[in-house]
Amino acid sequence: MTDTWDMVRAERLALVEDLSGLEASQWDEQSLCGDWTVREVAAHLVNNALTTRLGIVVAMSRARFDFDRQNATGVARALGDSPADTLANLRAVVDRRTGPPARLDSRLVEEVVHGEDIRRPLGITRAYAKEGVERALRYQARTSVGMGGGK
Repeated sequence: MTDTWDMVRAERLALVEDLSGLEASQWDEQSLCGDWTVREVAAHLVNNALTTRLGIVVAMSRARFDFDRQNATGVARALGDSPADTLANLRAVVDRRTGPPARLDSRLVEEVVHGEDIRRPLGITRAYAKEGVERALRYQARTSVGMGGGK
């Protein structure tokens, strides 16, 4: 079995590569993730990578335990001033091995699902590693919707 963090790193590197050639207007494309743009989803991935167990507790208390508010604050911080900043921030977290408290395979879910949220509207395709996709799907299938899963 491949190390989860190695698979997460590979997905992050692939996304950085895919986003490196974007025109400025493409960063503002609507993603497949709610109301977020491509750039905001990328910033979400940055924020998630920077999150630690203690950090999420602090961030949630500052947001009065409103998950959407906490998420919006983290995305705003990770955006930077321009798409180039967002890409630089994403590149800077490629090797990070932190994230919100959850089973480790949840990191694969973030990278694979949000990778598609970004790539599909841009017409970019990726041949994902089979093991990573299978592990992400298994995690989603056994996690309740209330906890971010796909039951």
